[in-house]
Amino acid sequence: MLEIEVDDTGEYTLCRPVGELDAYTVTSFRETLGELATRPRVVIDLSEVPFMDSAGLGALIGGIRRAREHGGEVAVACSRPTLTRLLHTTGFDRIVPVTETLDAAVAALAGAADG
Repeated sequence: MLEIEVDDTGEYTLCRPVGELDAYTVTSFRETLGELATRPRVVIDLSEVPFMDSAGLGALIGGIRRAREHGGEVAVACSRPTLTRLLHTTGFDRIVPVTETLDAAVAALAGAADG
């Protein structure tokens, strides 16, 4: 079971999936990212995701691509070493900032907007 919390802070939109992100749960995550694609600044917090497979990674990359097509900026916060390792190994962290904390992800977004 995957729950997705979305919170618009005014400064950015936070997308926080809670639960495993895999082939069985990825549809709702993909749909949520699609809905957020037109938001100018999105932070995806993966801290409550204990497991993500290639389907989850694919949805994440697709969501980021759509956001960029709309001129948006995206950053990812992930405090789980196994997921962070996956994101680094696949080169995902070269596409978007991947930080350990939500605050650092928000700061990375601000830096991207300034540059």
